[in-house]
Amino acid sequence: MTDEELIEAATAARDKAYARYSGYYVGAALFDEHGATHVSCNVENAAYPLGSCAEAGAIAAMVAAGGTRIRKIAIVGGAGEIAKCTPCGGCRQRIKEFADGDTLIIMRDDDGEWARYT
Repeated sequence: MTDEELIEAATAARDKAYARYSGYYVGAALFDEHGATHVSCNVENAAYPLGSCAEAGAIAAMVAAGGTRIRKIAIVGGAGEIAKCTPCGGCRQRIKEFADGDTLIIMRDDDGEWARYT
């Protein structure tokens, strides 16, 4: 899966996000060691800690499907236009749990500027 395809999958997931309280919509798509893609979006809740992050949902979907390793993950988010959306601290730890030194974290904004991290 190309980086562009993964960003597009994350963008499609973002379109389904439930961000009633913050207005900040996030989508994530990851590619696992089996070549499968898993996507999710953020789902907020009035009881803030009970909301779920897009990255956490995509990781849970990967694990439920039998995956154990993130090869690359794309994250898109923003209140209106898509901005480079870095994972929160909790999601960084979640990604680390299923990543290795070669795992790629990809972001792109609406201006077409990319950010890539390991």
